[in-house]
Amino acid sequence: MLAVPGSNPRFLEKAQGLPVDEVFLDLEDSVAPMAKEEARKNVVTALREGDWTGKTRVVRVNDLSTQWTYRDVIEVVEGAGAHLDCLILPKVQDSTEIVWLDTLLTQIERTMGFEVGRIGIEAQIENARGLVNVDAIAGASRRMEALVFGPADFMASVNMRTLVVGEQPPGYTEGDAYHYILMRLLMAARMHDLQVVDGPYLQIKDVDGFRRVARRAAALGFDGKWVLHPLQVDAANEVFSPGQEDYDHAELILEAYEYYTTVEKRGAVMLGDEMIDEASRKMALVIAAKGRAAGLARTRTFSPEG
Repeated sequence: MLAVPGSNPRFLEKAQGLPVDEVFLDLEDSVAPMAKEEARKNVVTALREGDWTGKTRVVRVNDLSTQWTYRDVIEVVEGAGAHLDCLILPKVQDSTEIVWLDTLLTQIERTMGFEVGRIGIEAQIENARGLVNVDAIAGASRRMEALVFGPADFMASVNMRTLVVGEQPPGYTEGDAYHYILMRLLMAARMHDLQVVDGPYLQIKDVDGFRRVARRAAALGFDGKWVLHPLQVDAANEVFSPGQEDYDHAELILEAYEYYTTVEKRGAVMLGDEMIDEASRKMALVIAAKGRAAGLARTRTFSPEG
């Protein structure tokens, strides 16, 4: 999930060629107040004229406490709604904010003759109130597609004593200071069948640090991570794709389970030294799907004879 400032046409052009799954063209924090109006025009032009093949096209508008939000939505969707997949609403604190955006999108879609409901919404959770209300936020609209963690604002909102976004605060030596936050987002997302994305790591040149933090989210089950620079892209794709051995093993479980339940009509069987059953199949589906999406090819096949 690559963030690109809407005020920088060169970055908007470069982003089109990077191997990322989603690009969000930003109108919020990366754009100075005096550059907001020009950034809207840049974003509309980039969406209409750019080649975003294979990428989810998203725009992050400003949050609802500002004077820019409604014009962001109207100008971007009216100008490039046919080339837009989703909007990110930042600093969401309450489900009513999602309802507001859903309603405005519906009005614009009807006015412009667009398919009603096609443009999705991603909600960025960036403070304590948003996290407490995250279940209601996740279920506030059929347009909801993902929850996104905004660590910098969140850390400030709870007075966390650190200046390094995503790293453990000095003095926190046991466990993970972010575990509850990430799990809370994950549970709300999965309850409503949404994706969930970890936020950025601001130390752009510290790729090892990025990789370490990304692995935490990937291990929990997050679908991806926000990247700020091309240096982070390969690391993100590596971390959120299964390794070859895990992918092969998942495909073997699926193939073996299919054979034993349909041919031999058994529900719990052994695959080598491992017992597999319906729960194993569900777990394997997750890993196999990620591997297929990453373009991995199988190197092992199942044989009933072992």
